[in-house]
Amino acid sequence: MSEVHKKVEQFLRSRGMYHGDIDTSRAAQRFIEQMEAGLAGQDSSLAMIPTYIEMGKSLPVGEPVIVMDAGGTNFRAAVVTFDENGVAVIDKLRKKKMPGIDKEVSAAEFFDIIVDYIRDIVEASRRIGFCFSYNCVITPDKDGRLVVFSKEIKAPQVVGQMIGENLKAALKRAGLDANKHVVILNDTVTTLLSGKAGFADKQYDSFVGFILGTGTNTCYIEKNNNIKKVSGLDAGKEMIINIESGAFEAQQGEIDKKFDASTDSPGMQKFEKMLSGAYLGGLCFETIKSAIEGGLFSSPAAEKLKKIKTLNTKNVSDYLAEPSAAFSPLGQAIFNASNYDKAVTEALISAIIERAAKLVAINLSAVILKTGKGKNPDSPVCIVAEGTTYYNMPGLKEKVEKYLDDFLTGQKGCHYQIVHVDNATLIGAAIAGLTN
Repeated sequence: MSEVHKKVEQFLRSRGMYHGDIDTSRAAQRFIEQMEAGLAGQDSSLAMIPTYIEMGKSLPVGEPVIVMDAGGTNFRAAVVTFDENGVAVIDKLRKKKMPGIDKEVSAAEFFDIIVDYIRDIVEASRRIGFCFSYNCVITPDKDGRLVVFSKEIKAPQVVGQMIGENLKAALKRAGLDANKHVVILNDTVTTLLSGKAGFADKQYDSFVGFILGTGTNTCYIEKNNNIKKVSGLDAGKEMIINIESGAFEAQQGEIDKKFDASTDSPGMQKFEKMLSGAYLGGLCFETIKSAIEGGLFSSPAAEKLKKIKTLNTKNVSDYLAEPSAAFSPLGQAIFNASNYDKAVTEALISAIIERAAKLVAINLSAVILKTGKGKNPDSPVCIVAEGTTYYNMPGLKEKVEKYLDDFLTGQKGCHYQIVHVDNATLIGAAIAGLTN
């Protein structure tokens, strides 16, 4: 190990930020304990939300389903069918602005706009799979009550409302067929479901849905008899559980805590703030500022780095892709710096990404260990992964898989495969709408 890396390691250790000090086995066990507490309705950082979505039913061939995807600032809709090989055929796809983006709308206006978007396809099916990627409480009839919108959506009257119920009321107001079976689910659940159609020819022991983009979340398939907080479930069946893993009460370091306090939601989504796209760039920036205070940089380099006003995750990704280039704020700041200062910068950023990868692997390992699946290498657990941070951050995906190989497979004997499915949200929503 070089002197620079030793110095950076000592600094990170002193701030509780060094990835090598995280006990993977202990952290995974803590995650599992929080999962179990959440399933039992006990105090837990993991909400473990029942989705009432089942996986076991076969896909009907050629039967159309209307699918909708509402998340962030965009709304998409289409008609989907599955062929005899389980391959999704997506037709009449359209992309629109989410209602409430440009101006505040009432609850009735919000749903009327959505109905207007799907007016020409509403007769295609009586089944609707609606991926509504905002915080909802799902009910046993597979409707969802909105808890909160993201800041981009200005439709406060919708909060507290049932999404499916209001959609059908809007269809009726428009003089359209409101006799629809609507299934509400989020993007993590649709991601998991998409693996069923995307890899219909493969033998998997179970499925996990994982998203690491702007935020992070995980879902998996749980036996109903383990969901103690819900009474009256069929003990012989299973359902998908939305973990809300970004809220995991992870062990924060000194820099994590300082960064957390600077965000709009201090004390919340602690795990997410250690690894997701909305926060990773800011955390790296806070780490560099702390390293400046700790005397890791020379005075000239420190002065240039102090001139950086902000750092986002794309900036960090661009820097790691080409550390010697000057097109990123970090690259510009240290372009003419000494080799020592360049090495310190790269070592600090790389260490934060390394820690993020280890935390992702702990998350995924815990979920798979909780299922008890994947013991046979010929029938691994399929992890359907989505998100720009996971796929675009240089080295992250490879590091995650190395940690999974070492711990989950090497030590625990559980086998996995990470896959990506194009149009996962639409395909997953279609499966939910057709089979639930």
